[in-house]
Amino acid sequence: MFFKVSKMADMLGKPAFPVVLLSLFVHCINAASNDAFYEELFIKSLEKGNVLNHFQFTTIWNSSISEEETFQHYNLFPKALGDVLNRYKVQELHLSQTQGVWKHEHWGYPPEDAPPGVELWVWFQPHYGLIDQVWAELVNALSGLFCASLNFMDSKATVIPRWSFRPMGLASEYYSFDSRFIRYSALPKEIVCTENLIPWEKLLACESQAGLATLFNAVRLYDASYHSLGLHVRPVCQDKECTLAGIELKQTLTVVFNPTSSNRGKLNGYQNWSIKSMFGRSIHEACPMSSFSKVYVDNTLHKEMLLHPEPDQVTVLEKGGIHHLHNTWTQNLTVDYSHTLRGYKPVKPYKTHFIPGKDRSRPYQLELVFRLRALSVTKISMEFDRAFLKWTEYPPDANHGFYVNSAIISTILPSGQQFTAVPQNSSTFEESMIDKSSDFFLRIHTESLLVSLPTPDFSMPYNVICLACTVVAIAFGSLHNLTTRRFVVMDPDKKKDNPLQKLKKLLSRKKASDTDDKDEKEKNDDSVNDDIDKDKLSEGNDSESDQKNDESKKTKTKAKRKDIVGKT
Repeated sequence: MFFKVSKMADMLGKPAFPVVLLSLFVHCINAASNDAFYEELFIKSLEKGNVLNHFQFTTIWNSSISEEETFQHYNLFPKALGDVLNRYKVQELHLSQTQGVWKHEHWGYPPEDAPPGVELWVWFQPHYGLIDQVWAELVNALSGLFCASLNFMDSKATVIPRWSFRPMGLASEYYSFDSRFIRYSALPKEIVCTENLIPWEKLLACESQAGLATLFNAVRLYDASYHSLGLHVRPVCQDKECTLAGIELKQTLTVVFNPTSSNRGKLNGYQNWSIKSMFGRSIHEACPMSSFSKVYVDNTLHKEMLLHPEPDQVTVLEKGGIHHLHNTWTQNLTVDYSHTLRGYKPVKPYKTHFIPGKDRSRPYQLELVFRLRALSVTKISMEFDRAFLKWTEYPPDANHGFYVNSAIISTILPSGQQFTAVPQNSSTFEESMIDKSSDFFLRIHTESLLVSLPTPDFSMPYNVICLACTVVAIAFGSLHNLTTRRFVVMDPDKKKDNPLQKLKKLLSRKKASDTDDKDEKEKNDDSVNDDIDKDKLSEGNDSESDQKNDESKKTKTKAKRKDIVGKT
């Protein structure tokens, strides 16, 4: 029976009849001759209205990881990642990028456990060069591939676990116990965002264009209570006799939503959710490159659940459930405890594998192996001294505190009753349903610790620097200027003027010329006035002289007349 993927948008959960595990969608195509790709979605209702969505994309490559010819031709396996594996001779690679904290006491065991921040541990192929140098080059390559700050995983944050991390894939017994080829590091402060999701998507066979990956809505994913990206590469066996080796690439995305915070939340005591309400998108088609695409719903918490559309397969399993971190088993458990501490937190070892750290070059490494008593609670405590750091070692937000890596707890469960993850000897959820294993390997992480170390007043160095610079500029600057200056005798007449002086002279000349023009104009005006006055004066004198001449003429005329009269 087949279901259209588009109908999954209408899938709701309402109590109706007891179901434990349901397979909702199967889509089969002819797989490639060398590669096989599977995509699966595991949905589980948690306490307090939370819903777990675990995506798993598995690529199986029928080739040996140790052969050079393997990475010359690619089909479904991503070439960008294959080139990195081949260049640095990687046997196994496990990378997780997590935002948020998984609440084990309320949500049980996760399908893929990961600490907050970024975690990376790698097994290298034996007899290959200097592992420390190869590790430094590998983290830089992965940093560029996944757009993460993995380049900060230097020697000060890297350890060599002895017991906590064994190979998860195909490996010989001698190789598994040789810890020289493993490196582990974690960055609990690293933030996971969209720029980490995009390169992770590009490694999928259909990317986010088709299949279950079309549900990846960055706005919804990074608004969730818990979000974790995982990438795991390991060699595996293709058959029970292990005559054919292969390479398994498993990409996981775990996200926890809380639908009760929206309008489609918990109504009248029932959980009401759909794929579209959680992701804001619907599934329209399966990835054409996948061998099958399946969706599973685990209703362990809600025994009565109604799903629409109805599932095509119902399977009852003894796995699943919620289990607290305390040992509630009725028998003893052997537990491996591993913790990595920075150099500023010295500890006192007691019956443990302990590697002392070196200041600013190597962290402290602590591993404990002990047995948890049945129905008991074990408390681990350690003493440390708060130390001052160099002022250059403080981060910009020093008052926020310093993060301490999560502790790692590894054990083997005697039963799968509380186990929901894919077993180590399986690759897909479908294989885990028919798995009859009696032992289940479990690894969980504690919360990261935030420690407040003595923090100086960073404003005081600034004040001291300003004061010192002022004193140097005033006191020493003048003295240095006088003692180093070279005095030369110069003729002031021949002294060349600087641009400012030239400008001043030009302005003064212009001002002087304007003043001279004004004075000359005033003089011209005065001369004109004088000429006018002279003309007027000369005219007056001429009139007087004319009058006198007239009078003299009249007098002469009168005298001549008298003489004539007298003579007569």
